[in-house]
Amino acid sequence: MFENAIEVLKIIEKKGFKAYIVGGYVRDIYLSRTSTDIDICTSAKPKDLLKIFKRNIIIDEKYGSVKLEYKKNFFDITTFRKDIKYKDNRRPSQIEYVDELEEDLVRRDFSINTMCMDSNGNIIDTFNAKKDIADKIIKTVSDSNKIIEEDSLRILRAIRFATTLNFRIDKKLEKAIKKNSKLLKNLSFHRKKSELNLVFRSNNYQYGIDLINKYKLYKELEINKISKLKKTSDVLGMWAQIEYSDNYPFSNLEKETIKNIRELLLYGKIDSYALYKYGNYIPLTVAEIKGIDKKEILDMYDSLPIYSKDDIKISIMDICILLKVEPSKRVRDILSDIEYKILSNELDNKKETLKEYILKGYGDSNEK
Repeated sequence: MFENAIEVLKIIEKKGFKAYIVGGYVRDIYLSRTSTDIDICTSAKPKDLLKIFKRNIIIDEKYGSVKLEYKKNFFDITTFRKDIKYKDNRRPSQIEYVDELEEDLVRRDFSINTMCMDSNGNIIDTFNAKKDIADKIIKTVSDSNKIIEEDSLRILRAIRFATTLNFRIDKKLEKAIKKNSKLLKNLSFHRKKSELNLVFRSNNYQYGIDLINKYKLYKELEINKISKLKKTSDVLGMWAQIEYSDNYPFSNLEKETIKNIRELLLYGKIDSYALYKYGNYIPLTVAEIKGIDKKEILDMYDSLPIYSKDDIKISIMDICILLKVEPSKRVRDILSDIEYKILSNELDNKKETLKEYILKGYGDSNEK
């Protein structure tokens, strides 16, 4: 992907424009971190880029950006610009194209995201990003208060970068976050969820949670009970441990997963019946929360006598024939009783054993 991005830069440069890889990819390369998302900035305007690449390109003229597919890789390319006015504390409502890279970089959020790379692989560091990385600090490019007022998402981005990089937040930025925390109410729940997911997925997640508590952002984020989260492989296991607004956009499958995790936590133990009911995925997540060895759970699951009703060696119709009754709730209850006793190792899952149990326990009652 990197080689293809360099090719894109050179193609743009051959047409007389400036072009650079910018932002997170350059930062991560400098930090020797893996990164797969490459953004490009250029002096070429969207209409120029359309002429250069002709196809596999989508233009958003309003924000001075295009999405380019080049050799099966996707790149977001933005024209050098300055943001004139923001709306809803989130997006620029008016932009102005500029000619110089520095004018474009000054509109960005944090110094660590301003490093650029030219087509020869040279890193350009206009705003002392390398120094701030060495100092392990998150600083804004310009006035912290203005940066946060323009876009409240930057509050969560600051916490996310501090968490994932284990950096501290600059005092001026801290002050701006505290002053403008209420602006998070204007931020979509989709963006809140995305940023919180990145915090929760980090091995350094507790630091991010501590920052959320330190700045008292839980009210604006509409989350509660986040102080003592246990790390889980699936981020949904983290969400299952907190209270959050119904406005958070979880899919039906995500909602079901969270509900099941909470049910099993309330049940209080991981036994054969729980493994039978939920499979091994939900119990493994709960095991992480409760500090139980996952191998113990997997061994228990592998030793289950049955995994579904289909594995029971006697059917509803077998019971009906045996008791000479019609299918009914009573018959279903008998099968459920057998199911539970097999899982509890009180009954062997053998047809003759099950028939004997049914006749002995239910044969005297001929309720139809």
